[in-house]
Amino acid sequence: MTIQRSSAEENQSGKFSKSKKKISLPHNSKSGRWLWFWVGMSGIAMVSATAGALLAVSLTSTPLQQAQLSPQDEAVFDGDRISGGVLRFSELTRPVNLLVMGMSVLPPDVQSPPEETKNLKYLPQVNSFDGLADVMLLVKFDPETKKIVMLSIPRDTRTEIEGYGIKKINAANIEGGPALTARTVSNLLGGAGIDRYVRINVLGVGKLIDALGGVTVYVPKDMKYQDDSQHLYINLKAGKQHLNGEQTLQLLRFRHDELGDIGRIQRQQMVMRALMDQTLNPATVAQLPKVLDVVKDHIDTNLTVEELVALMGFGVRTNRSNMQMLMLPGRFSEKSEYDASYWLPSKNGIAKLMAQHFGLESDQEQQMSDPGSLRVAIQDSTGGDRSNLRPLIRALEKSGYRNIYVAKAWGEPLEVTHIVAQQGDGESAESIRNTLGFGEVRVESTGNIGSDISIQVGQDWLQQKSILEELLTK
Repeated sequence: MTIQRSSAEENQSGKFSKSKKKISLPHNSKSGRWLWFWVGMSGIAMVSATAGALLAVSLTSTPLQQAQLSPQDEAVFDGDRISGGVLRFSELTRPVNLLVMGMSVLPPDVQSPPEETKNLKYLPQVNSFDGLADVMLLVKFDPETKKIVMLSIPRDTRTEIEGYGIKKINAANIEGGPALTARTVSNLLGGAGIDRYVRINVLGVGKLIDALGGVTVYVPKDMKYQDDSQHLYINLKAGKQHLNGEQTLQLLRFRHDELGDIGRIQRQQMVMRALMDQTLNPATVAQLPKVLDVVKDHIDTNLTVEELVALMGFGVRTNRSNMQMLMLPGRFSEKSEYDASYWLPSKNGIAKLMAQHFGLESDQEQQMSDPGSLRVAIQDSTGGDRSNLRPLIRALEKSGYRNIYVAKAWGEPLEVTHIVAQQGDGESAESIRNTLGFGEVRVESTGNIGSDISIQVGQDWLQQKSILEELLTK
């Protein structure tokens, strides 16, 4: 068995790590154990109280599922229990793949639009689930590995939709709702099973953010866009700020940059990471009945309330370092290839990712990536001159990394360097972290799109720079 050291730990055996004196801890561990015992018991009590409140909500409110699925459509999803029975109903008992769709629906998308939308001079958002899937995620909750893995699927992904030919994947919901979308996603991902689905209307996303108290996030650049036909007005300034629901939607919906939909996915991951850090705790989970009551009319899901409690309880207990965010491997289509623009999925990349993170069998042998073959991008967030990065590059080259390049600077000032596993290769990111002796590994797709690993250089690099320079001269 191979035991990996967490990137959050100090690496005292790395090649360039600074030696430290051993610190003796006082022998007062008994009181510490009791403290954590009571903290844990308090968390369990809050989750249990929330579960009871949610069960009461489920008995007095409309069901969460609003779609009418045929028996054939219901059979697409695995109907086996995902949580325990009786006293263990709030405990997740097996891995679960949850398909999440964010719906942006306009009056022309539905057969009978609301009367209040008909005589307007613009197209308003409609609280419906019949339109294009603007956002698509496959989320795996795994109690065996104690991980949550979120795979973002670009809405422009070119793939086959059964019975309708080759289309963008976001059209699957219009053609056949959640069941056809689930079959399409499963086929794209090499046969991955889909246990449950959630569709949330964009109007509900804003209400959800507001119900959670907003979110503090770094807006990467000034964003200004106006679409009078939809009354879509985006006006955000760059910098760290606390956003309400409407402002968060502006950040998520902005597409007018060089990365288009992929840039949106990166911002989605930034917001999800911030929400997990700020709101996924027992105190917030205790507010779930109130939150659910606010957004339930904007949600369609075949999750029961008990299953929702189990998933949220698992999320609260999951270490943040075990929450991983990936993106479907692929590339942008060239203008000469197709009439429309697509995200072209990489079959080999998908097979590798699904084997590594979703437990699917693969013909490809899983092995550690050769350092010389990895594409390593360096994104500076310190605002310094590029010459300050030379010792970092030389240290990587000395350890066998050959394909290194300096990419566009990372806009957000970072205290701690992020070593981003852009393609989901957490082991290679950990290896780079161990080589350098500093930084924090993140399995997410917020780095340079052309890289395997992106090093977003933070202030901790300035503290390590002289150490590396000294070691490199020996």
